[in-house]
Amino acid sequence: MDFQQIGKVAAELLTTVGLKVVGAILLWIIGQKLIEFGIKGLRRVFRSQSVEPTLISYLLNIIAITLRIVLVVAILGFFGVETTSFAALLAAVGIAIGAAWGGLLANFAAGAFLIIFQPFKVGDFITAGGVTGTVVEIGLFTTTLNTPDNVMTIVANNKIFADNIQNYSANPYRRVDLLAQLAHDVDHNQAIALLKTRISQIPNVLTDPAPDIEILTFNLAGPVLAVRPYCNNDHYWQVYFDTNKIIRESFGEAGYPVPEQRYTVNGSSPNGGNLLISMPSEIG
Repeated sequence: MDFQQIGKVAAELLTTVGLKVVGAILLWIIGQKLIEFGIKGLRRVFRSQSVEPTLISYLLNIIAITLRIVLVVAILGFFGVETTSFAALLAAVGIAIGAAWGGLLANFAAGAFLIIFQPFKVGDFITAGGVTGTVVEIGLFTTTLNTPDNVMTIVANNKIFADNIQNYSANPYRRVDLLAQLAHDVDHNQAIALLKTRISQIPNVLTDPAPDIEILTFNLAGPVLAVRPYCNNDHYWQVYFDTNKIIRESFGEAGYPVPEQRYTVNGSSPNGGNLLISMPSEIG
């Protein structure tokens, strides 16, 4: 056995493999840098063309994944692996994964439909999939929202697309719905006029359409007013809280009595006569 010859062959083999490994690593690093550079360039081009940010993110994610798959195939080809067979194997694996992870494909398809139909975009305040918040990102499989209490929530795209979607940012204004309880003895016309004047002075309340203030219903304490100012979605909670304060302050300054529930109990007295009792019960 010629150990010298064996050592020479082994050294040549190790050198060849080592060079290929180093070349593959360099190819991966250079390929990654080129992909990142190309993605950044495409992002700048899309932004200069005023393309929707959500669509930009979606397209760039798909392009980046595709280019990385091509890079892996190229590296395997560099090692002498038959790429045609690898492509067939990759397709077979893709089918198997697709069958096993049908939910992911459903989320991917739902994400594509969300991009195409655009029921909402990044920055919109929505309710979707049982979550209310501001849209941060629409990804390949999930959508990320920040809830009003500043909790990042990730919702599957298929859940969003299969459920009702409410987009509070789509229209130029929205209505704030509040109630104001009046006592029986209060002149409702006077109370309505008072609230219309005071609520119209709240910052960010729209004059067109003007606030709606009317009797909504009645209960044991008296009439209940529907108080409905309009405002931009960005000012919703400010108008909501300020309107509640105005209702409280306006009724107090006007000297309106505290609403009480009033009801009558009919019965018989011990001497056989009728007994009539009026029992007020204070509200709040």
